[in-house]
Parts: sequence; structure tokens; C-alpha cells
Amino acid sequence: MKVSLKYYTIKYMIVILLLIIAVWAALFYAYILDEVYDNVDDGLKDRKIQIIKAVYHDPKLLDSKDFGFNEFKIKPISESEYKDKSRFYNKMFYMEYDDKDQPYRVLETDFIDQFGKRQRLEIRTSTVEQDELVYDLTTALIVLYILLVISIVAVNGYLLNKAMRPFYAILDRLKKYQFGISSSQEAQRYAIKEFEELNIEIEEMIDRNELVFHQQKQFIENASHELQTPLAIVINKIDLVIQNDDLDRKHMNFLSEVKGDLRRMAGLNKSLLMLSKIENSQFNKTEKVDFNEMISELVKSYEDFIEFKKVHVSIIEKGFFGADFNPDLAGILLSNLLKNAVKYNIEEGVVNIIIKDNELIFQNSSNGIPLDEAQIFNRFYKQGSDHSSTGLGLSIISTITKQYPGWDIVYKFEEKMHCFILSKNNAGLS
Repeated sequence: MKVSLKYYTIKYMIVILLLIIAVWAALFYAYILDEVYDNVDDGLKDRKIQIIKAVYHDPKLLDSKDFGFNEFKIKPISESEYKDKSRFYNKMFYMEYDDKDQPYRVLETDFIDQFGKRQRLEIRTSTVEQDELVYDLTTALIVLYILLVISIVAVNGYLLNKAMRPFYAILDRLKKYQFGISSSQEAQRYAIKEFEELNIEIEEMIDRNELVFHQQKQFIENASHELQTPLAIVINKIDLVIQNDDLDRKHMNFLSEVKGDLRRMAGLNKSLLMLSKIENSQFNKTEKVDFNEMISELVKSYEDFIEFKKVHVSIIEKGFFGADFNPDLAGILLSNLLKNAVKYNIEEGVVNIIIKDNELIFQNSSNGIPLDEAQIFNRFYKQGSDHSSTGLGLSIISTITKQYPGWDIVYKFEEKMHCFILSKNNAGLS
């Protein structure tokens, strides 16, 4: 699934931020504990000095065998147990208020009292509960993470939308751009250097493409027109020669075949020129077209061809098919569909033209063999072995439908009949 640039960056930013916060939380937790123990240890060291001084002034304190109100106790030790250095450690003690064990920091130190006896002093003080600290820290970090994510999404989304606005403008212009259609938009200038360079490069690319497009279009039109004239002249000359009574049947057949090939070449040239004009968007003018009426008129104009092919044509109106369309392209589209259905039919076959609100269906009888759905709309694809066909009729139909978003033409083989289904979106004439 594709996502926009801002959501793509935010997605990775959220994951990276989560990892950073997790590492930061572990380091912060270790640092806080170290600071807490350091401060507690400093306090215990100070109390040690104060208690030892108090013992020298009041020997009764040497009888403090248990932790009491002052949170220290003194007990005599032997010479072998005596240690010069103070020791710190953590230990759990029962706390009556909470009715459970709580963590304490304990300082253990040895000293010699005023009577020359060795004593061991233990001082304790309550410290933070690590599990509670972890819980509180985790809760705070989760809240912080959620707030950070919301803030990043909001701020980053706003800033990216603002920063990427020129990009979307350029992209929108490219989407609307068509060869041969001049744009009325004024030249844009952008404050962001990269977008300004992109815009300049696109402007230059469009100018180059337009130049090549116009040169190519002019060449195709000139070449096509130049070919049509000599082809017509040659065909007319062949007609004159054929009318000569001195020709034998062999030469007559030969000239007829040449004339047929020339006519096919002229039709191919005309079809290629038409394809070029359609693809180059030279039929841009649109108006409301009544396809129902146009189909009826086409069937009437093709009556001689239909009778010659001995085909029965039926128009079945189940709705009104209308749309904003170029009338010339609409005529070419329907004419090719009708000629295809009549020409490639069986003797005494039928053609059904079913008109719905959003569909036109051209059905024609077949010999029972379906066509290749993957190739049917390709250029120069021929149905059967008909040498008179240019193989461009259905390609022209497909090219025309592609000029209108939401339109489509598909081929299906149903109940031994070829079906060409032209469908459109609902944005047309109703």
C-alpha cells in the first residue's frame, strides 16, 4: 500500500523515536538511581560522624542494640571483625505502616569508642522503591511518548503540507497537461530552491516535448496527405486501364488485385492518420451527444451494407445513453463498432445493439470461436484471414475511449456471440 511522503516519514520517525526514548529511559533510570544513592550515601556519612560524636558525649548510646527511632544500632565486635572502610548496601526491612518490606540503604562502619572497645555502627535510611520508580517512570514516558507523537504528527503534517504545497501544484499541473494544449497558467516562482529548479526543468521539458510533438504531428499530416493524392491518382488510372476492352481476363484480375491493395493502403493511411489525431488530442471540442439517435441514424446509413451482408440488425433500447463527447469521435466510435459487428458476422446472422443508461452492447453472431481478449484491441490484430482488413478498427475504438476518463471498452464471448461492451461513468448527460 502506497502512502504519502509525510506519512512515510512520520511512520519511521515514530519507530525511531520509540527506540530513542526506550534507550533514554534506561539511561535516565540508571542515572536517577545513582543520584539517589549518592545523595543518600552522603547523608549517611554525615550521620555517621554525628552519631560517633554523640557516642563520645553520651556513652548510653552504646546500648542501642536495635534500630529504633534514630534508625541506627551499635554492637560490639571482635578485633578480627574490625574493618577500616565503611560499607554501603541495600536491604529490605519490614515497615509497620505499609505492612510490608521496604527498601533501605544501610551504612555499616566500625569505630573504637572512648573505652577502647571496637564497635560496629549500622545506620539505615529509607530509599525509593525501584519497582514503583520503574512503574512511575514508565507511565510518565508513555504519556510523554504519546504527546510527542501527537505533536510530531500535527506539527510535521502542518509543516510538510505547507512546504510541499509547491510540489503538489507542480504535480497537479503535470496531471492536467496534454500534448498540443497550451496552458493559460502564468509562470510560477517558488521560494524553495529545489522546487524552483524542478519547476524550471519541467517547463523546459514541456517546451521540448511540445516542439517535438508539433514537428511530429506536422510530419504525419503532411506525409498522410502527400500519400493520399498519388494513391488516388494511381487508383483512378487503374480504373481507366480496366475499362480498356483490349485487356484479357488475366491482366484484368491482376489490375483488380493491385487496385484492391492500393485501396487497402489508402484506408490504412487514413486510419493511421486518424489514430495519430486522436492520440494527439486534436478532437478536444465536446458537446452533449445523444448516442441513441446517432445509432439509429448510423443503422439507416448502413442499410445497403447490412443487406449485402444478409445480416439482421436489432436496436434494443433499455435506457438513454448520452454524454459530453466529441461528436466526430462519437460517430467514428459507433461506426467502427457497427461495421465490425456487420462485417465479421456469419451469413443470415444477427446484430443486437443493446442501449442502457451507462452501457452500449454490440452483439454479433459468430462461428463459435472466441477472439483473443488480450490481443483484440491491439493495432493490426486481424480477425481470421481477412486480407482486406487494416487491423486498426478496434484499436481506434480503444484509443477513443482512453481519451475520456471513466470510459472503457471490453470484449466478451457469450452464448456463441461476440460482445463489445462500451461503458461510461455517470458524469455524462442524463
